[in-house]
Amino acid sequence: MINKSFKKMMAEANAVIETISVSDAQNKHGAPDVLFVDVREKHELMDGGKIEDAVHAPRGFIELIVDPEGPMHNPELMSGKHLVLYCGTGGRSALAAKTLDDMGITNVSSMAGGIGAWKENNGPIEQL
Repeated sequence: MINKSFKKMMAEANAVIETISVSDAQNKHGAPDVLFVDVREKHELMDGGKIEDAVHAPRGFIELIVDPEGPMHNPELMSGKHLVLYCGTGGRSALAAKTLDDMGITNVSSMAGGIGAWKENNGPIEQL
């Protein structure tokens, strides 16, 4: 038996993180103080591309990528830029944003609707 359900984890995440709409995210795209972070798995990027200029940091490794002492550290994620996290539909990015918040990173948002909403709103996609 599990101690905490997915729904409970999502509710806890959504209670403390900032969620922005795809329109707000698109308005931020390309700004020098904003970094888009794709938290999906690599095969998802390969199949459907990613938001143009986004950094890949899979949710399963986000702690290891963000932490300067982590074995997979990417300094771009500690640049002080506002991090806009996204996934397929918004669930994993919300959980990843909560993880970053727990680690003390406060300049982070989750994009509602994920890359699906981004594509529906004609946002720029980079094919891999």
